[in-house]
Amino acid sequence: MKTFFYNIGYFLLEASRTIRFNSLSNLFSVIGTGLILFLLGMVLTGWSVGNQLVQALEKEAEVSAYFKDDISEEQALDLVNTIQTIDGVQKAGYIDQTAAYEENKNMLGKEADILKLFEDNPFEAYIDVRINLNDMDAVIAKMSKLEGIEYVRDNREILNQLKGIVNALKIIGVLIALAVGVTTLIIISHMIRQGIYNNKDQINTLWLLGAPNGFVGFPFILAGTLLTLLGGALAAGLLSILMTKGYDQLSGYLMFLPFPPMEELRDKVCLLIIIISAGLGFVGSLFGITSIRKSN
Repeated sequence: MKTFFYNIGYFLLEASRTIRFNSLSNLFSVIGTGLILFLLGMVLTGWSVGNQLVQALEKEAEVSAYFKDDISEEQALDLVNTIQTIDGVQKAGYIDQTAAYEENKNMLGKEADILKLFEDNPFEAYIDVRINLNDMDAVIAKMSKLEGIEYVRDNREILNQLKGIVNALKIIGVLIALAVGVTTLIIISHMIRQGIYNNKDQINTLWLLGAPNGFVGFPFILAGTLLTLLGGALAAGLLSILMTKGYDQLSGYLMFLPFPPMEELRDKVCLLIIIISAGLGFVGSLFGITSIRKSN
C-alpha cells in the first residue's frame, strides 16, 4: 500500500499522458459516453417519477358507491357507517349533490362553463370511500352486497394503466442500461487497447525492468475510469440543466400529480449516473488490459 501511494504521482502522470496522446478520439469517447449516460438518466428519472406516482395513487385509492334513488340522506349516512366497518376501508364520507357538483366543476377547470347548459344538477350524491388498494376486490364485493347500494365505481383501470406504463419504463430502463453498459465497455476497452498499443515499447521496457502487471496496467485503468467519469459528469450536467429548466413547467402542467421534489430527484439521479460511469470505466479498462495482455 505504501508503494502504491508513493507511485500515485507516476500513475496520474501516465494516465494523463495516455488521455492526451489521443485527445481528439478520447474527446469523442467522452461526448458519446456522456450522451448515452444522459439517455439512461432520463429513463431513470421517468422511472422514479412513475414509481412515486403509482405509490401515491395507491395510498389515495378511492371508490365511489352510488345508491338507489329511493334512499334518503339519513339512510345514506347509515350506509356510510356500515361501510366504515368493512376491513380494508380507511375512510368513508357522504357527498351530496351540491358537493358533487362543486367537485366536478373544479375538476373541469376552464371547461366548467359546459355545466351551465344543464338546468338541473346532473350529478348524483354518492359515498366516497378511501380504501387499501390491496383489499379493493374484497371491499367492492362487500359494498356491492349492501342493501341500498346500486353500483360501485372504482379506479382500478386507471391504476392498472399507470402500473403498465411504469412496468414498460422499467423494461425500457433495463434494455437501455444493458445497451449503455455494453457500449461503454466496448468504447473504454477499445481506448485502453489503443493506449497500450501506442505505449508497447515503454510497457516492454517496464516488464524487462521487473515491473509487475499491476504497476504497468494501473495507469490505463485510471485513464479509462477518468474518461467515463468525465462522460458521467457531462451527462449529470445535462440532466441537471434540463430538470432545473423543465421540471417546474412539467409539474405545473400536471399539478394534480404528486411529483417528487426536484432537488432530491436531481441529486439522486445525477449521483447514480456518476457511480455507474465510474463502475463501467473501471470494468471496461480491466477488459481492455486483459485482452491486450493475452495478445502480447
